[in-house]
Amino acid sequence: MRHLLLPVLLAATMLAGPAVLSAQEAPSVASPVAGGKPQLGTFGFDETGVDEAVKPGDDFYAYANGGWARNTPMPADKAQWGSYMILRDLTTERLRAIIEAAKADPANKLGQAYAAYMDTARIEALGMAPIQPWLGKIKGLTDRTGYTALVAQANEMGISGPYGQYVWSDDKQPERMVLLIEQGGTGLPDRDMYLSDKPAFAKMREAYVTHLANVLTLAGEKNVRARAQAIMAMETEIAKVQWTREDVSDMAKTYHKFTLAETAQFATPTLDLQAILKAAGSNLTDVIVREPSAVKGIAAIVDKAPVAVLRDQMIVRSLDSLAPALPDAVEAERFAFYDKVMKGTPEREPRWRRGATLVNYMLRDEVAQIYVQRHFPPEYKAVMNDLATNLLAVMDQRIDRLGWMQPVTKAKAKEKLKGFTVRVGYPDKWRDYAGLQVRSDDLFGNVVRSNRFEFRHVVDRANKPTQRWDWYLSPQTVNANATYNRLEITFPAAFLQPPSFDARADPAVNYGAIGAIAGHEISHHFDDQGSKYNEKGVLANWWTPEDLKAFDAAGKALIAQYDAYEPLPGEHVKGEFTLGENIGDLAGLTIAYDAYKRSLGGKPAPVIDGYTGDQRFFLGWAQFWRLKQRDEHLRQALLTDAHSPAIQRTWVVRNLDAWYDAFDVKPGDKLYLEPAKRVRVW
Repeated sequence: MRHLLLPVLLAATMLAGPAVLSAQEAPSVASPVAGGKPQLGTFGFDETGVDEAVKPGDDFYAYANGGWARNTPMPADKAQWGSYMILRDLTTERLRAIIEAAKADPANKLGQAYAAYMDTARIEALGMAPIQPWLGKIKGLTDRTGYTALVAQANEMGISGPYGQYVWSDDKQPERMVLLIEQGGTGLPDRDMYLSDKPAFAKMREAYVTHLANVLTLAGEKNVRARAQAIMAMETEIAKVQWTREDVSDMAKTYHKFTLAETAQFATPTLDLQAILKAAGSNLTDVIVREPSAVKGIAAIVDKAPVAVLRDQMIVRSLDSLAPALPDAVEAERFAFYDKVMKGTPEREPRWRRGATLVNYMLRDEVAQIYVQRHFPPEYKAVMNDLATNLLAVMDQRIDRLGWMQPVTKAKAKEKLKGFTVRVGYPDKWRDYAGLQVRSDDLFGNVVRSNRFEFRHVVDRANKPTQRWDWYLSPQTVNANATYNRLEITFPAAFLQPPSFDARADPAVNYGAIGAIAGHEISHHFDDQGSKYNEKGVLANWWTPEDLKAFDAAGKALIAQYDAYEPLPGEHVKGEFTLGENIGDLAGLTIAYDAYKRSLGGKPAPVIDGYTGDQRFFLGWAQFWRLKQRDEHLRQALLTDAHSPAIQRTWVVRNLDAWYDAFDVKPGDKLYLEPAKRVRVW
């Protein structure tokens, strides 16, 4: 599964089966909706954000967005600020209005959940009392035999532990759901943060030990510094056996199916995966263990660790994981490390925003139904569907013209494309929360019950038929994604807003923004990971050796191009780690450009406000990537995010010939690439 962006935190129109148009059929025009003006500028692009002092060929991001960056302050409660975060904040404000309107109804779970979080007087009066029974269980652990049962209970409560788990369609049997187990056991976001000798990460490790000590203090513990260092020492050993980000993102390397009986091989006297699985659900017959050597290694390390260290780590994980349900001091401490230190964010978001986010997590489909009624006009769906259909038609044509792909592979690729489903706005069914108890006077209970409700929803789907109506992304999510083994691309309602999409904007801008994004998601099904899934969504090799060799050659050229980018002094983009997303950006923009031209039906594009159609297309792409980012957040993203930074994502234009013509880019310009060095994949 791929996402356009990595977040923080409509009836669906399905283009399934024969959605791909033949070259002879009339093109989809995706004309803007009549009436009203675009929300940005005169044609969908904010011209006030341009910096005319920058040559497009030197830095296309700065040319299109330099004025915006110079004149836009960074909010104190944000680690990054730009198109994506602006849409997220707008969506959260809309969710707040929906949730607050429900407070007057004592039977409405949205209002009761929000009221419980906003009742700070009661929360502070209760203090740590709500979590004390659970902390008592942890402190009561005196030998190794009880650790596995505690981990199983913690999983249900939403407390992170030695392993992560989730349920998704089986890569070898996409019509069947399976439970996946993945490596865990660490509190820092990446193994390299424990192991790197870079000064920035050494400083981060010191701050993390302080955080561990502070959390233990909040839990009422003494002699916390030495205990925090012991947790850190154990997690450092765990980091050594964890797989790298590159290996974890490889879908073929991480497919390892075991029967429930076979999971006994991962057990130690202290940590028994099979017992955890049995406690999770009686319907489990087999599981995927994504990183078997890491899971074994973690169990071995835990087995050697002192019981006191295991207790202390679970205390810290409990407070960090359940921080929104506890007194403000706990949330403040979590923010102080994970947001202020790790991301450079000076201030917390206002409590109402955090409350709306929490309620949205707990009751997402309850909120979604009202959100789409209020904020997703039907005409948006029609324009988006036209655009998507046109993109699929262009992809079909481009496959025909590929010089590097063998005929037998082309036939399979076109068959795969015909099986695509485009999901726009919202699902055609909603989850039922009747079994979830929510009270206005029980925040801690609400959060734990919600986590258990979600855990049961997840685990109970294992070993059952795939529920395609159940979206991975909620309609109020500002993101888009591609699902390899379901042959789906998804565009939630909240994402279909300017600057990614405006039904009243000039088509050139829409094709450059949402068109390129949709092309990005389509191409993911054929990228370094998506290409490992055949026309049925099954993880299986269907490319010839010649195809793979040619594709890998293009990938290596793109890796080298991105490896050279240095967003921070001494910190480079990881070209191999970000390869799939970089291919997605290049392919998406390429497909979208052809689709825009096709939408004109052979007519020349009009000139608007002095901008040609091609210029407006590329400006639409650049505008979407407007983003300001704190150095700390960028440094962490370079290590943990499979997407390149926004500036470098904008620069992918240097591989398209049409961009050179549109902005008169010449040799000597900083982004100029000789034609032979421009990477061309699709």
